[in-house]
Amino acid sequence: MQVTLIGAGAGPDTLTAQALAALTQAQALVGAPRLLESLGALYECPAYPASTARDMLAALEALDCERAAVVFSGDSGFFSGARSLLPLLRERGYDTAVLPGISSVQMLAARLGRPWQDWHLASAHGVDADAPAELMGGKPVFFLTGGKLGPAELCGQLVRAGLGGLAVTVGENLACPGERMISGTAAALAEKSFAPLSVLLAEAAPVLPRRTPGWPDDVFIRGNTPMTKQTVRAAVLSKLAVTPHDVCWDVGAGTGSVSVELAALARRVYAVERDTDACELIRQNREKFYAWNLSVVQGTAPEALENLPAPDAVFIGGSGGKLGAILDAAFGKNQAVRACVSAVTLETVHAAVEGFARLGVEPDIVQIAVSGVKRAGQLHMLQANDPVFLITGGRS
Repeated sequence: MQVTLIGAGAGPDTLTAQALAALTQAQALVGAPRLLESLGALYECPAYPASTARDMLAALEALDCERAAVVFSGDSGFFSGARSLLPLLRERGYDTAVLPGISSVQMLAARLGRPWQDWHLASAHGVDADAPAELMGGKPVFFLTGGKLGPAELCGQLVRAGLGGLAVTVGENLACPGERMISGTAAALAEKSFAPLSVLLAEAAPVLPRRTPGWPDDVFIRGNTPMTKQTVRAAVLSKLAVTPHDVCWDVGAGTGSVSVELAALARRVYAVERDTDACELIRQNREKFYAWNLSVVQGTAPEALENLPAPDAVFIGGSGGKLGAILDAAFGKNQAVRACVSAVTLETVHAAVEGFARLGVEPDIVQIAVSGVKRAGQLHMLQANDPVFLITGGRS
């Protein structure tokens, strides 16, 4: 049996001629009930409602015909169920063909009279999405929405990240009855409700140019809160080896200097700090460095860590005497986490080594002693900073 996977766009009015020909020649049709209903006047063959790839496969395996078609909304290559169904069909030796359709991103761009090749494309359709993290690339972001995350919920995420003034556009029921285009700020649209068939375009958020980690100390807003200095901070970032998909914790975040540098490298960062003034400094630095993917969590660890998502990398700059429990919390959420502890006292070094050992982890330990140069009249003298130990353990 030959199976043709058809991208049906937004319905009958957006079918390509090639897709329409395949649809009318099919001897059996499989697809989501809503889509089958909207295409009802265009086919005469038996139709079998199915929404998941496994259900579609089961429907196809029960057929006795030479040509069947499976229809998907939008384009078959844009966050489509075709991605899951195709491997299943190929494993079983079906002869397959794919006919692309007109996607919602194409339709929204056309309505706005704009090209879309420079947009970042993201899905919030039935999956968890992190709108601020998606915007860290410095491009407009198109969100395919649906399920529990509609345009209003995504705009709410932007508001909480400090992006309430960002310009956004919602395309509602594109190419369908009741089509509507709504533009405004994220804060304004977070208060509205939208149809289930909606998409969201968030304009580009300001971001800093990418640069080598280890930003100068004097660019941070500091107040009276202790801060991890530039040289040590650069070493910490190297030890954590963060990737763009990582979730990071900065425990005992202080001014947030490590947090905002992590935010430039990772997908999502949680700065955990118990001091109220320090939390305000972190928020100020978040705004200054456009670290929209940085969340400030005020509270004492390890209790403040309970509701955070599993981390890929953890920096512990302050533990309040609960270092072992903080390590337990991090490794309890992800056994493959990589953790780096900074210590200026031998007691903290001992506690870190003991904590890693209890978890079955052999840590890497380095001691960094940095001296700056201070002018003394016509002379220049070395001025030593306190030596810092970095104790790192976890995934390779």
